Amino acid sequence: MEDLLKIAFAELGTEEIIGSEHNPEVLKYAQEAGIAGITSDEIPWCSNFVNWVAMKAGLEYSKKPNARSWLNVGVKTIHPEPGDVVVFWRESPESWKGHVGFFLGISTDKKRVYCLGGNQGNRVSVSAYRINTVLSYQRLAAREQLIIPHPLLQKGSKGAPVVALQNALKLLNINVGTSDGDFGPKTENGVKELQTRKPELEINGVYNNETRNLLESLFQA
Repeated sequence: MEDLLKIAFAELGTEEIIGSEHNPEVLKYAQEAGIAGITSDEIPWCSNFVNWVAMKAGLEYSKKPNARSWLNVGVKTIHPEPGDVVVFWRESPESWKGHVGFFLGISTDKKRVYCLGGNQGNRVSVSAYRINTVLSYQRLAAREQLIIPHPLLQKGSKGAPVVALQNALKLLNINVGTSDGDFGPKTENGVKELQTRKPELEINGVYNNETRNLLESLFQA
């Protein structure tokens, strides 16, 4: 998500123009992402911004101007990382209204989510939102980009195959921390958690042929 955040942070401070003029930098978010009919910077544009950033980063995007459209993009995760999409409700969880941005972190008191997004105070900014208004965290990873590595991988293994394994585990909501390419205790525990999903598998934390077959079957389900 490093490229995504770099693109998003470069837009900090882009803001609406008060009055009859409209900032072309705000309008470009919709235009370049293929969202039609946006001619004013006063129309809610949080989703347009997220669409534009995701598109520029080469990731999937909703192509829609409404915040809740992001509930159907990517893979839902319960372990958000910086750069994941976060969708909030506005007015009520049942309302069609919402807000969307990029997750940055959670406050120490666990009451607020820090979010980099557009149309936050009429500009691209970092803002805090109540954590109890979060609808979902979504990880932008298209299925066709998924790489299921070949075994054998185990504690002490390093490199791109380990990164691929860590990314795949996180798509299954198995928390292995940062995808750093180092098969350490967190990744070992993640593989063990994966192995519990097939009763006859030995739970040993080693990514072997049987574990790879299980991983592949879960993504084909």
